[in-house]
Amino acid sequence: MPTAERVLCISAQHFQAIGAFTGFRVADEAYREMLLNPLQYSFRPRAEVETDPNFLQLIPYVVLQCGSQIFQYRRGASGTEKRLQSLRSIGIGGHISEDDAAGGSDPYRTGMMREVTEEVTIGTSYQEELLGFIHDPRTFVGSVHLGVVHRFHLEQAIATSREEALAEAGFCELAILQAECEQLETWSQFVLASLARMASE
Repeated sequence: MPTAERVLCISAQHFQAIGAFTGFRVADEAYREMLLNPLQYSFRPRAEVETDPNFLQLIPYVVLQCGSQIFQYRRGASGTEKRLQSLRSIGIGGHISEDDAAGGSDPYRTGMMREVTEEVTIGTSYQEELLGFIHDPRTFVGSVHLGVVHRFHLEQAIATSREEALAEAGFCELAILQAECEQLETWSQFVLASLARMASE
């Protein structure tokens, strides 16, 4: 990772105050407004907060879905997060940098769309939905990150990887991913379980 990179965080104290959780929390408007309150944002050196549980780095985690098909990939060796290397994922996204704050009034939104366009090419129209949030303090990498899960409902299953870090990328049936969930990173397992519940309702 770039040693001078400063990334978007909220304090662990703020997270506790609004209602901390473990696992996947379904989105509701009140919690979203409290969690993604720009007044609580700060940009801090990534090299420091990667090992400081007093701060949680906000990570947009975008799922591309067309019907029962989910875009998935394997994290390649060129990815910046070595702790997740070789695991499969259904989430597109990454850290929001301080440079994103110069792109408009909402650095989170600007950073999310930058990450998406850097990592994948989406060749169809889509509708966006906020699904929920992920926190997994059971692992150290999970304890210093907080995922914000978005779902892009694609009109067609057309999306391709633009980075070597997204290896073996393509669409896969939800049922197949469920059967192979042990190959997925923890965050993807949480989201996949939620998607499966929604599909069965």
